[in-house]
Amino acid sequence: MKILQILPELNVGGVETGTVDLAGYLARQGHQSIVVSGGGELVARLEASGTKHYTLPVHKKSLWTVLPSIKALRKIILEENVDVVHARSRVPAWIAYFACRKTKAALVTTCHGYYGSRMFSQVMGWPKLVIVPSEVIGRHMIEHFRVSPGGIRYIPRSVDLERFNVARAGATGKSFFTVVIVGRLTPLKGHTFFLRSMAKVIRAMPNIRVWIIGDAPAGKQAYKEELRILIKRLGIQEQVEFLGNRRDVPQLLAQADVLVLSTVTQEAFGRVILEAQAAGVPVVATQVGGVVDIIEDGRTGLLVPAKDIDAMAKAVMRVLNDKKTAAQMVLAAREKLEKEFTLEQMASRTVRVYEELVRSINILVIKISSMGDVVLVTAALKALRAQYPHAKIYCLVGKDSRKVLQNCPCLEGIIVDDPKHKYKGWWRTFLLSHKLRKYRFDKIVDFQNNRRSHLLAFLSFPRESYGYDNGKWGNLLTHPLKTRPGGRDDIPAVEHQFQLLKGMGIAMPPDAALELWPSAKDRQSVQELLESEWLGNNPRMVGINIAASEKWQTKNWPVEYIARLCDLLAARGIRVLVTGMEKDKPLVQRLLDNTKSKPAVFVGRTDILQLAALIDRCRVYITPDSAPLHVAAAMKTPLVAFFGPTDSRRHRPPARHEVILEKKLACAPCYSPRCLIMTHACMREITPEEVLRKVEELLDVKK
Repeated sequence: MKILQILPELNVGGVETGTVDLAGYLARQGHQSIVVSGGGELVARLEASGTKHYTLPVHKKSLWTVLPSIKALRKIILEENVDVVHARSRVPAWIAYFACRKTKAALVTTCHGYYGSRMFSQVMGWPKLVIVPSEVIGRHMIEHFRVSPGGIRYIPRSVDLERFNVARAGATGKSFFTVVIVGRLTPLKGHTFFLRSMAKVIRAMPNIRVWIIGDAPAGKQAYKEELRILIKRLGIQEQVEFLGNRRDVPQLLAQADVLVLSTVTQEAFGRVILEAQAAGVPVVATQVGGVVDIIEDGRTGLLVPAKDIDAMAKAVMRVLNDKKTAAQMVLAAREKLEKEFTLEQMASRTVRVYEELVRSINILVIKISSMGDVVLVTAALKALRAQYPHAKIYCLVGKDSRKVLQNCPCLEGIIVDDPKHKYKGWWRTFLLSHKLRKYRFDKIVDFQNNRRSHLLAFLSFPRESYGYDNGKWGNLLTHPLKTRPGGRDDIPAVEHQFQLLKGMGIAMPPDAALELWPSAKDRQSVQELLESEWLGNNPRMVGINIAASEKWQTKNWPVEYIARLCDLLAARGIRVLVTGMEKDKPLVQRLLDNTKSKPAVFVGRTDILQLAALIDRCRVYITPDSAPLHVAAAMKTPLVAFFGPTDSRRHRPPARHEVILEKKLACAPCYSPRCLIMTHACMREITPEEVLRKVEELLDVKK
């Protein structure tokens, strides 16, 4: 794999050391290791391990540096063909998050701190997988950053045991004890409490020297001066020494008698504890955050309450005065280190996360509109599942059409866009995009292709998004497909969808077909409906859909024509089933008033999957251009379809046994819900006798 780690700088620190250690492991294991940072003194050590380093100003919290850094990092990702980008801090995470768009690189973050939940920090919880070094950080990311528990990977930090395997200074002739604190000079590390505690220890045991290893960040030297003033006020300036940032920490620890960690906030982990234990130094630490994952109080170290000066002083003196207990803690800590916190364990677990990311793909298909259009995407869903057999595929649909895909085996789940949501307009769109972001989609396929769907795809922040650039904000997509001048091509809807999928390497199969999945319960309900009409086992049934949607009155075949066809079919011993929606019941009465035969009426008595099971029982199904047309095609039922105001070239579904009746009039297709010339000729010229002939041709077709 090709792994890119990104962090602010490569100077002294736990995050920086962990990055260099992991980079060296990756290079030794044959992976291509790349690090991007603002530079620092560890770059030489990094490059000596076989890792390539790029210097970018990713340590600066300025919009004027972040935006160019996104572009520069994306260029690196593409040129190096990076598989995984591992962000280890917030500004680098923002840069990496947007740089990974339009690339194949997957993003993972490691939360090295107990971040506040303000907007600036939220990006740390946005990737699909989030690495945490301690259980307390994991709970924090779940509770305050809304990271799914399934997206958390617990990997504690490690220590290079060989690097800290330095011979300890002998105790012979030693007249003093050395107490060490290691870390950045910042109020969060609790140096003031540490110094007050050391003043108490020094009064009880004058043979003490205190080393403060670490320095204040650039521009924050005032805190260091405050510490110097405090040392003078406590009268311990002779015993306390500031050593600054050091590269020889292992050698310094080899001279220490106890290490103190005095952090006052939720410490993410406490890598310095591992380093001290690896060097054979007993540890006293405050009981905060991830520290409790490392130290078993009284066994591998001593824990004290944060800011408790007296407890810290007593614990330090206990370690210094009780050599037997100190030696036992050092031995137990070493055993735990070798069992849980080695570099090999951390690095191998991290590589497994990388491998999981590369394999894992989350895909969203957007098709919010009508039931018929949702049925039309089933062929594309099957093709996506075949191309990505291990992916988690979801479909965003409208509330009324969600049942179409209820039993779809190609989907991990269905996301519903409810038009009756209490919020409307763009605010509703924004809230829905927030919901979609939680799924961490890698790819979005927008078959809806309107402004709102393109905006939803953009705000969901996928790495790749596909849709048509049809003048409706298609520039928000990462992979917009240009339509021909004047709009979409006059090709069937399914073929139109596969033009988009072609950009994902998916070709339209020659046997592309729609599919629906009525359950056993749906089929049993239909059986009971048929038996109620004395049709339980009738082998010669023809279904007729009485009307299209309420909006498209021009699509409807005249009711008197339907009545005439019912009588013609009944005269040939064929039972007719009439289907439709609740709104079509007034048409049913007109139909019954005009027919001599008695068709079985199932209008308003089925949902979409029950309708599919009912159509599946028919030998032939007759319908205008509407959702039941696509349902019949999905159930492989031979069908006769009427087209007039709409173009069959664009809307006919793929079907093996399909007859299209369409009169090529000068005014058709008009795509108007009302007949502009008031004749409805495109439908009236399709006669019942013509339909009867087509039905008779299809009756002997085997499904």
